[in-house]
Amino acid sequence: MNKRYVYRHPLSGLLRGTLFMGLWFVFNGLDPQSLMIGIPTVIAATIMSMRLSPPRKRTLSVIGSIRFAPYFLWESLLGAIDVAARVLWPRMAVNPGFHSYRTRLRNPSARLVFIDSISLLPGTLSADLRGDVVEVHALDREADLDLSLSGLERQVAILFNESLEEIRTTPHPHHPSPEPV
Repeated sequence: MNKRYVYRHPLSGLLRGTLFMGLWFVFNGLDPQSLMIGIPTVIAATIMSMRLSPPRKRTLSVIGSIRFAPYFLWESLLGAIDVAARVLWPRMAVNPGFHSYRTRLRNPSARLVFIDSISLLPGTLSADLRGDVVEVHALDREADLDLSLSGLERQVAILFNESLEEIRTTPHPHHPSPEPV
C-alpha cells in the first residue's frame, strides 16, 4: 500500500472502497464465498484508483451547489418560455446579433460551467471564448445582457468558491469591464 495515496486521503480511499464493494455486491450478490476474492479485489481496485486518479482539492461549494440548482432550473424555465413565445408569437422582437462579455472567472471548470450555462438565459447561446471575452449570440441584440451574464457569473463563482476580481487586462473594445463584486 502506498502511503502517499491512501493514508494521506483516508476519506477518499474509504469512499472509493465503499463504492467498489457496493459494485462487487451488485455484480456478485451477497454470497459470502465471493468475498474471498472480492475483498482483495476491492482493496487492489481502491489502491489503483488512488494512484491513477489521486484525490484533488474539492472546488465545488456544497452551499453554492444548493443555491445554483434552483437558479439553474428557474433560468432554464424562463429561457424556454422566451424562445417558445418568440416562436408562437412572431411579432415578438427577433433582432439577432452578438454581444461580448469579459468574464472574471479564473478557474477553468468555472469558466466551462459559465459558458455552458449561458444558453439557459433567455434568448442566448455562447458562441466563442477568446481569452477572457465570451461572445454570446442573442435573439435580441438590443437586450441588456450584462445584467443577466454578470448574475450568472456570480452564481458560478459562488458554486466554485471563487471571488470575482477586477479584470487586470485592457477592456474589450466593444464591452467595458464589469464592476467588481
